Amino acid sequence: MVAGLEILSVAVGWQVYEITRRPLDLGYVGLAQFLPNVFLFLLAGHAADRFSRKGILLLCNLAFALCCALLIVITVRGPHNVKPIYAVLVLLGIVRSFNSPAGRALLPLLVPAEVFPNAVAWNATMFQSATILGPALGGLLYAVFGGPAGVYGVSVIACFIATVALVRMRVRTIVRAKEEFTVRTVLAGLHYIWTHKLILGAISLDLFAVLLGGAVALLPVYAREILRTGPWGLGLLRAAPGVGAAVMAILLAYRPLRQRVGKIMLFCVAGFGLFTIIFGISHSLILSLISLVLVGASDMVSVVVRGTLVQIATPDAVRGRVNAVDMIFIGASNELGEFESGVTAHLFGTIPAVILGGAGTLIVVGLWAWLFPDLRNANQLTLVQEQPSDAISDAQRA
Repeated sequence: MVAGLEILSVAVGWQVYEITRRPLDLGYVGLAQFLPNVFLFLLAGHAADRFSRKGILLLCNLAFALCCALLIVITVRGPHNVKPIYAVLVLLGIVRSFNSPAGRALLPLLVPAEVFPNAVAWNATMFQSATILGPALGGLLYAVFGGPAGVYGVSVIACFIATVALVRMRVRTIVRAKEEFTVRTVLAGLHYIWTHKLILGAISLDLFAVLLGGAVALLPVYAREILRTGPWGLGLLRAAPGVGAAVMAILLAYRPLRQRVGKIMLFCVAGFGLFTIIFGISHSLILSLISLVLVGASDMVSVVVRGTLVQIATPDAVRGRVNAVDMIFIGASNELGEFESGVTAHLFGTIPAVILGGAGTLIVVGLWAWLFPDLRNANQLTLVQEQPSDAISDAQRA
């Protein structure tokens, strides 16, 4: 499923830039997908805790296929502006807002708690493998088909394959108490994160660091204008962070972080900013690819630490709502980060925008090391999980 969406993202980015030739419009691609999450993440999290998470994922997979089909129709008709594409991206964002918390909350029901940190790393490995295959295949297919329509068709097929695999998946059943739909129960995820400063520091660090340091939205500009390559080169650039992330995820699966996890996380996020700066000033395809590989490897440490902390420390009764909040942070850092990159590139130029973003990430790391001493001093990933009743009671008292 992830591979299919990554294939789609490459085609959409290249198609939009082909139509407008404006970096700002690439920023709007991220904004169109992010805004639905802002309005729906609380509702989506509550749905993930109230209804069957597997059922939600099945419906979302079919909706993803519908979005791909709509993009095919738009492309065949020959769009002269990007507004219809943005409309489909908004729909895609709505589907993702429900898919993400349900999918993340489902993972702890698939493996025993004692091996969950390793499961997070292996899950990240599979995810990053898809992000490697997807962009590279997307760029290749774009060149082979001579346009995005064939790429979107492949994405439809990927959606249906993912749906069949999900139907065959066996999930451990946990009976969750029915909760009333109230403001307090909907906000339970926010309350839980706010009262656990270590988790708050970890996910907010990722939010602001990636928000400032993300350069993915500008890769079509780099591929065409700076590195002088084509769709195949864009595919390689999009895949490079996934290569680094996948290698790091495998390393963490075999050699899990056992101590000083807070300091290691801060150090690696700083590396994310530094390698972003190197990418920004590079005019060599090889150096750019190496820099993006190291960007992905550095970011993966943060992904595994945050993912393990959030899932292990959160009771199943509120896990969907907590993951919904976490996903809005991730969405803000990715999709909103793409918009920020597009705006800064429009105002200051593409290269200065990437360099300033990487420098901003380094500043954020220093501030978070000072503001969140619990994060800086965190030694181990394993936390004692609260009882569900305790979490629900806390939410009711919020």
